[in-house]
Amino acid sequence: MRHNKFYPWIVVALLWVVALLNYMDRQMLSTMQEAMKADIAELNKAEAFGALMAVFLWIYGIVSPFAGVVADRVSRKWLVVGSLFVWSAVTYLMGYATDFTQLYWLRALMGISEALYIPSALSLIADWHEGKSRSLAIGIHMTGLYVGQAVGGFGATIAATFSWHSTFHWFGIIGIAYSVVLALCLMDKRKEQSKVAGPEMQTPKESIWRGLAVVFSTWAFWVILIYFAVPSLPGWATKNWLPTLFATNLDIPMSEAGPMSTITIAASSFIGVIVGGILSDNWVKRNIRGRIYTSAIGLGMTIPALVLLGFGHSVIAIVGAGLFFGMGFGMFDANNMPILCQIIPARYRATAYGVMNMVGVFAGAAVTHVLGKWTDGGNLGLGFAILGCIVLLALVLQLSCLRPTTDNME
Repeated sequence: MRHNKFYPWIVVALLWVVALLNYMDRQMLSTMQEAMKADIAELNKAEAFGALMAVFLWIYGIVSPFAGVVADRVSRKWLVVGSLFVWSAVTYLMGYATDFTQLYWLRALMGISEALYIPSALSLIADWHEGKSRSLAIGIHMTGLYVGQAVGGFGATIAATFSWHSTFHWFGIIGIAYSVVLALCLMDKRKEQSKVAGPEMQTPKESIWRGLAVVFSTWAFWVILIYFAVPSLPGWATKNWLPTLFATNLDIPMSEAGPMSTITIAASSFIGVIVGGILSDNWVKRNIRGRIYTSAIGLGMTIPALVLLGFGHSVIAIVGAGLFFGMGFGMFDANNMPILCQIIPARYRATAYGVMNMVGVFAGAAVTHVLGKWTDGGNLGLGFAILGCIVLLALVLQLSCLRPTTDNME
């Protein structure tokens, strides 16, 4: 099957489901706060809930660069399979949690297991899709994240119908079962190429620090690192606090706000990554900065959207701003790995993306915790509006400094 001309797209399809499960399992906790409050008293305080969400991000961020280094040296297939199995098992166990401490440590363990996924998956897709299909392939994979975010938004609805315990149990079982399917069907292209080339043509093993040295000595990577981290602030803010913002600004229950907010972002981001992928893949044929321009258009769209999300109080304003934000963020999201491919050689891309993930997630952890305090003070909307101003700085840096000379650095 790996020699089939359609297999690169089969890889995308297989990993699309994993991406869905990745975000579904992490997202549903943010919408089930109300259902869990009766059993776990600490969740009645927004700051405690913010700390619970933030520990995932801190651990996820710390592990991400190591996950990237490992992915550049071992089978990415088994990293993906193992990651999925472990975080699904953790999701299942969360249904048995009886106090805040248990939830806290399970959430931390989920951060470790999920960190292994993205660097491995995106570098694998980038290897299977070169040239004209890279941004579209990564964009389609990203839609799995958004659909997972939307499905996770129904956590509160399912928990209201059954129980939050059963919700965690069943989502965990689904992921464990799919890890078996993935083990049978997913192939790692790099390993296959090594076998074809023969032992005499294989690259000698390098020090584990070599990849980090190459990445950090590339000045353009530092620019990418900053412009990736800054949009991560509103990116994670919408994942963790948008349901609360919808409930507060529209004065509706969380069981309605959860699905409404996550579907709004997921649907528009779905469109954004497809549009951004197609536009980028075609624009780069005519202008080597086409991927950068596509990403910049997306970032520009998020700025007014964040301001309107913060200060809007009608369904039309809030949902419209959410749609505009999701569309723009999707265009940005679809082009991060393709832009990285323009400046970092293939054998170090997982390492580079792991570092990017770490910085982006640390930014997300910080904003998640801060917005928890602001929510307790009634200033969540103001926080979202301020984030729009910060994104403007990243947009200026991106357009001023990134000038690649190739679309695929070897």
